[in-house]
This record gives sequence, structure tokens and C-alpha cells, in this order.
Amino acid sequence: MFQLKTYTAPDFTQEQFVNAPNAALVPAPFDGVAPEQYHALSIFPEYFKIDGQWLLAEESRMDCVPVYENGKIHVREFRVLKQGDLIVTGRTENCQDGIYVHANGFNEQKAQGDVFAFRQNRSRETAFSKDYDEIYELLKHEREHGKIVWVLGPAFSFDADARRAMSKLIENGYAHAVLAGNALATHDLEGAYLRTALGQDIYTQESMPNGHYNHLDLINRVRYHGSISKFIENEKIDNGIIYSCEKCGVPYVLGGSIRDDGPLPPVFGDVYQAQNAMRDQIRSATTVICMATMLHTIATGNMTPSYRVMPDGTIRQIYFYCVDVSEFVVNKLADRGSLSARGIVTNVQDFVVNLQKGLGL
Repeated sequence: MFQLKTYTAPDFTQEQFVNAPNAALVPAPFDGVAPEQYHALSIFPEYFKIDGQWLLAEESRMDCVPVYENGKIHVREFRVLKQGDLIVTGRTENCQDGIYVHANGFNEQKAQGDVFAFRQNRSRETAFSKDYDEIYELLKHEREHGKIVWVLGPAFSFDADARRAMSKLIENGYAHAVLAGNALATHDLEGAYLRTALGQDIYTQESMPNGHYNHLDLINRVRYHGSISKFIENEKIDNGIIYSCEKCGVPYVLGGSIRDDGPLPPVFGDVYQAQNAMRDQIRSATTVICMATMLHTIATGNMTPSYRVMPDGTIRQIYFYCVDVSEFVVNKLADRGSLSARGIVTNVQDFVVNLQKGLGL
């Protein structure tokens, strides 16, 4: 039986907390501008002493600023700040400025061992058997008690078995939201409509005559019908990742790119609208699995803290996985500050098929 790690809150009766000053609150000088010495948040739980009380930033996001409003700490992007917003200033992390960063609330001290040891990072030589077993149990728990968000690159749509496996995960309750780009949806729908992805058969990988038109024909046809749901209904589509999302009412956010063809009707062309829509899903996520999309993975990682405050007030850990065939992508998240991300270096098509089979679907 899967067990969440217990969160241990700081002991605010300790001298360092009792004697700490109140955090300094300085009004934003203009819309979209923070005051000098603003405090920028991390992925960890952070507490701020306001009028003698330590308040947790409940919906945190790395590289955003804490705003005190109506008795709570709100976390906002610089671009949405309003003149006069009361922003916490100070750049210390251990109570000196009334700010405390609680980096070990889930008691994840690293095991003691030799200073020198082989294979400390995640690489293609790492054994991932234990990771798979943990993910099976985690997903079974999260299906009933959490929110699983998948961040998908287009690699899935190029393989018939991977599309089928991801559809089974969605249809069996193992996905509560999907974040992707125009390419994933386009090539997945192309696979359902024409059995190709970028003009290649999704099973044999054989290139079809004039196949380079296929994804454009697909986009054009969806735009003709006015929406993906109408396209699925009118063209009698009955398979694929996006089909399963529509069938099961699983929300999906398609963030646009400057290189997009078309794009499909629901794709966000405004990057900040896409960011807002993605964060709306991440706000309540408890497990995030990113596969084969470096930029969407980094974006999601920057939006995802290491913890979540649940509706009953308890604080639990967020599980974050990055799966990619490239070690560079897997390890880059840590370089970007997403220190709680767990990396798995493998072919993502194989990964999702293994998940489907391991869950008995």
C-alpha cells in the first residue's frame, strides 16, 4: 500500500522564529514592477511572519513574488502585479527578514555514504526497476486521492502502441489533465484520421505517398469543423490520446509555439494565456509526469512547487517525474531549480507501454 510521506512543519516556538522580525511589506511602485529587494520564491514551502504570525505561501511558484492580501500570502508573477500590492522584501531564508524557507519538510535527508561513489546522477546506465514499481503504486493511490497531470511531447503520437497505452491510462482514470503543444494533438489526431504521423504509418513507419501533406490536411479539416470535438464527432474518430481526453472529459491545454502549423483551434497562441491555463491545472496537481518535451517540461517544472496544501489543510508532497531518452533533458530540470524532479532516461514509448502493462490495463 502506497504511503505519502508525512510533512513536518517548523516549530514556531523555537527562539529563531519567536525573535524574528515581521517581514517587510513594500508596495509595488507600478503595475508589473516589484519593489527593490523583493523576495523571489523557491519550490519549497516558505513562511512569512506577518503581524507576529507565520503564514505559509499556499499556492507557490518558483521565481514569483509573495503578495500579502486579505490576511494571506498570494504568489504572483511579476507581469500580474498591480501598483500598491504589498510585496514581501528580503533575501534571507532563515528568519533574519521574517522569511523562512522550509527545505526539508518531508524529511528527505540524503542517505549517508562515501563521498566518492559511482553513478550518483540519473543516466542511461541507471537501473529504473524500483522507479517503475514506485510509479505503479503512486498512480494507483493518485487515481483515487490526487490529481495526475501528464506533460506530453509529440513522440507518443508516432507509435501505435504508445498511443494505445496512453489512451488506456486516460480511460482508466490515471490522467486528470494533459499539457501539450500543437504537435502532440496534431499528430495524434492524424494517427486517428489517416493512420499516419507526419505522413508515416504509425505502426510500420512506412512513408505514405504525399504524406507530408497529412498533418496539414488534418489541421485544415479540424479547422473546417470548428473544433476538435466536432471533428471527432463528424469524422467518427474512435481512437487516440485526444479522443480519450474528449471521451472522458479530461481537460487538455495546448500551448502554442512560434513554429506551429495551423494551428489547431484550441491552441493558445498567446504564450501568457497558455502559461495561465497550464498553471490553472498545476495549482491542484499532486503528481506530474513529463515525457519527451524539454521546453514544456521546464515550463511545468518552474510552475510546480514541492508541496501541495490540500482542501483539508494538510500539506503533502508533489511527485514530479521527467522521462526522456536524453540524459541532458532529464538532468536539466535540476539545473533550472526543480530539485525535487525525478528523472528516468528511457524511450518514452517503451515507458508508457510498461506503465500500461504494469497497471494491468
